[in-house]
Amino acid sequence: MSSGFNTDIEVGGRVFHVQTEDRGPEYFVIDTAVYHNGQVLYRHSRSYEHFAKSAEFNRQDLRERVEEQHRCVIEDLQSGVLDAEVAAGLQKVARSAGIQVQLVNTKSWLSSGEVSLELETVRRADLTPAPDVEVEVTIEGAGQDATYCGRSDDCGRLVLRFPLPSLGKEDLTLVIRASSEAGHDEIRFGVRAKPKVPAGAA
Repeated sequence: MSSGFNTDIEVGGRVFHVQTEDRGPEYFVIDTAVYHNGQVLYRHSRSYEHFAKSAEFNRQDLRERVEEQHRCVIEDLQSGVLDAEVAAGLQKVARSAGIQVQLVNTKSWLSSGEVSLELETVRRADLTPAPDVEVEVTIEGAGQDATYCGRSDDCGRLVLRFPLPSLGKEDLTLVIRASSEAGHDEIRFGVRAKPKVPAGAA
């Protein structure tokens, strides 16, 4: 690669990295990529083969072409021309990365027969909060079917409280499912049934 430019720019509260490179005489292509958190959201490539094989070709003009393409993409990013492309890129990254649901209070979610779940939903790619994720909680093994639902807030947080169904002879399983356009996740926690009392025991 004979020349290139790199610029970090903040647009709409997000920091983007714009990288423009001359792919060299093997390809005769000027390539510009817009990155966010290491993921490519937009790419623009332009061939300069005709110019490279002409009598007018020189290294300084090529460098100016690389710089001009770099500047134009930055201007398009700042002015909103690339909003649709960037939004599509962000959605694609979100879908591929998926989401993750976490139980924050792992040691204190069950107390005196009451369930209190402090939940957090995050993006797998960078562990940043994933808002507006639908969360569904069920108790498997309980005598009666019960489902509790909610949505994570702007900080990816959600609290669900409900009474624990009566423990029978079987162990219960707390199942937490999270769902959004970005993906799905599920975690499980076991609740031991009361120990069996041997026959004839006092």
